[in-house]
Amino acid sequence: MTRVNLMLLAILIVCALALVTAQHQSRKFYTELQREQELAQQLEVEFGQLQLESSTWATHARVERLATRNLGMRVPSSASIQVVAPARGAAGQ
Repeated sequence: MTRVNLMLLAILIVCALALVTAQHQSRKFYTELQREQELAQQLEVEFGQLQLESSTWATHARVERLATRNLGMRVPSSASIQVVAPARGAAGQ
């Protein structure tokens, strides 16, 4: 009888240690999940800021101003624009 009791006690201790280990691991994973969600939120904010900055840098007025000032480009007059018709059969290729 004492042998059975000792065996049951050993099983009980192993189960209790497994439970404590599982709870500890669960809390550790939850903390890590919270940290990763916070990082994801910060990255989303940064991505939104970068998209806003990118759209600001690529505005038509800014590009046109830089092309005129830095590259000396200008809009051609309508008299100097030539429209070239595509060659026959070129549309199917």
